[in-house]
Amino acid sequence: MKIAAVTACPSGVAHTYMSAEALERAAKAKGIYIKVETQGSIGIENRLTIDDIKDSDVVILTKDIGLKETERFNGKTVVRVGISDLVKKADKVIEKIEAHIKSKEK
Repeated sequence: MKIAAVTACPSGVAHTYMSAEALERAAKAKGIYIKVETQGSIGIENRLTIDDIKDSDVVILTKDIGLKETERFNGKTVVRVGISDLVKKADKVIEKIEAHIKSKEK
């Protein structure tokens, strides 16, 4: 399974990066590949490539602030999650996504 994600918070600082780290840690613990793009106060970092998006089973987007270039995800399964939920409950988010993807494979 592969996940692409974009994190951003209203101030563009702490929660943007804390949520990216939490997602990466939760996915790694489950053996899931994830690439997280951050859209912080210094701009877009770790930009998702066309292949990253194409190869992903699902895209996680934060919903607390408008994200740049979301048209890249048209046609993909998108899950929108609040930034604080990603920071505090990334493992639960990953578990729910994993269960959803597995249910679709049956």
